[in-house]
Amino acid sequence: MYSGPSDHENELMLATVRSFMDAEIYPHEAEVDRLGHVPDELGRQIEQRAIEAGLYAANLPEAVGGGGLSMRAMSLIEREYGKTSHALHAWIGRPTEILLACEGDQIERYLRPCVEARKRELFALTEPEAGSDVMGMKTNARRDGDDWILNGSKHFISGPCMPDFAIVFAATGIDETPRGSRRRITAFLVDVGTPGFDIREGNRCVSYRGYKTFELSFSDVRLGNGQILGQEGQGLELAGKWLSMGRVWVGACCCGKAERIMDLAVQWAADRRQFGKPIGQFQATGFKLADMAMGLRTADLLVSDTVARAEAGLMEDRDAAMVKVYCSEMLGRVADDCVQIYGGMGLMEEMPIQRLWRDSRLERIWDGTSEIQRHIITRSMLRPFGA
Repeated sequence: MYSGPSDHENELMLATVRSFMDAEIYPHEAEVDRLGHVPDELGRQIEQRAIEAGLYAANLPEAVGGGGLSMRAMSLIEREYGKTSHALHAWIGRPTEILLACEGDQIERYLRPCVEARKRELFALTEPEAGSDVMGMKTNARRDGDDWILNGSKHFISGPCMPDFAIVFAATGIDETPRGSRRRITAFLVDVGTPGFDIREGNRCVSYRGYKTFELSFSDVRLGNGQILGQEGQGLELAGKWLSMGRVWVGACCCGKAERIMDLAVQWAADRRQFGKPIGQFQATGFKLADMAMGLRTADLLVSDTVARAEAGLMEDRDAAMVKVYCSEMLGRVADDCVQIYGGMGLMEEMPIQRLWRDSRLERIWDGTSEIQRHIITRSMLRPFGA
């Protein structure tokens, strides 16, 4: 694995993470995939032991009670987490950084409880008719005196368990810009149990079985000004800060999973014999292994470079988009080639290959599809020319 320059603290941190994964995560992968859910007692056990190991909320600053790890350290952690199912490692809470925008009593009501594992949040942006087209969202909030009345719906909102509140994005008006009318988007903190707010488990996905999706609906939900996160009309700016780094973390996760899959493929290619020799010695198989190694090395370098840009305050949206699209597509190729190398055994439920293959497919879709990432990159290239 390429990890670039690494100090002693990062090595110790990685040793802690790997030990935790060996003890608390890997032993439960097959059973959770078979059950299709993470038993609540298992999830809470992972959560508690993550707190004890100092891994919970490691992504947030020490000033708010988090672990205060650097972006570099978090990229290494996310790479390790990516080797296993999101259904399990999501219980090692990494509260969304957008909560750092909490002010006043929001800090004690939402931020600190999430840091201390007393509450869980959902990031509710996607809608049935507004997935990639965020500005097409139908969910809206209108003023009613000093309050806001929220209506609409969200779906494909993912999390490990039923949350305590959701960060809900809604249109609160229209702004006129040089490029035409544009919806003004605002983020609201909405508690589960608020009258008019209905939340239920949604469709089950074949990738990361056990990781839940939720459907949210809002019918005349009354919210005070104190439920706005950040400033009215600044929701997309807040979301953008989280989404960009989130795409980098997805890339890091993809590298971890690709490494695990590649290791399985190499071992099989060395042990499986046909026509009197290991199948890895046949060019058709050996070249697949070589392509895996080159793709993974390139992806790791891309993640490392982008994290360095982020730490220097130089990362742009297109940098994160490049990480997301390249790493997820690299993982897809690695997973598919691994199935091909294993042959029929790669699709047997008794083997981990089919599970890793299924899990890998989702990475090209969530947090922005490959098509959207390419659009972001292209737009940044054409913008200087006014196109």
